[in-house]
Amino acid sequence: MIHKEGFPLLIYLLILILIGVFISIFLFSKVVNLFIISFLIIFYAFFLFFFRNPKRNLSKKNPKNDKEVVSPSDGKILEIKKIFESEFLQKNCICISIFMSPLNVHVNRFPVSGKIIYVRYHPGKYWLAWNKKSSLNNERTTTVIETNTKQKILFRQIAGFLARRIILYSKENYLAKKGEEFGFIKFGSRIDIYLPLDSIIFIKKGEKVIGGETIISIIP
Repeated sequence: MIHKEGFPLLIYLLILILIGVFISIFLFSKVVNLFIISFLIIFYAFFLFFFRNPKRNLSKKNPKNDKEVVSPSDGKILEIKKIFESEFLQKNCICISIFMSPLNVHVNRFPVSGKIIYVRYHPGKYWLAWNKKSSLNNERTTTVIETNTKQKILFRQIAGFLARRIILYSKENYLAKKGEEFGFIKFGSRIDIYLPLDSIIFIKKGEKVIGGETIISIIP
């Protein structure tokens, strides 16, 4: 299944590729045409692969369990650290950073269920996603969910060097459901999630996680 965010680009690219193939047929030999067509097919296949949106088996997870936190995205755990969150929470938290390479599924999912109480978009730079300063200097969004147990969970979409567009569906006062899509980031990026200090963490640095499926923590 292809994600809806990919359809405009894929249609545009397909038209350009068909035009390019048509022109090359009249300009080049069969050998050159074979090379060009093969390259264009591989090129287009990459974009099909990037915008894939595989079905996720969320039935094993209990969306009503307010203490289970699932990974908001596919990717690799870049860092787990204690840090002061200054934008909204105004307290020390455990920050888990997840890096998404261009080969990962780039659909972003709500890590917990609850009411969305804060949504902000911040324009910024496009430093490499693993740069420590990217969390507060790159283009980013911030969303905060208040769970039924009154825990406030903050998470950020952060643009990287290649990512030039962040898609965010979150809206304040919306009731979020764990595992549902809340956004999409195009071409490599990162997500930070801030959890209470006394949370139980199940993942470690370097581990690969699956959005909406991997349980990364239990919050108090």
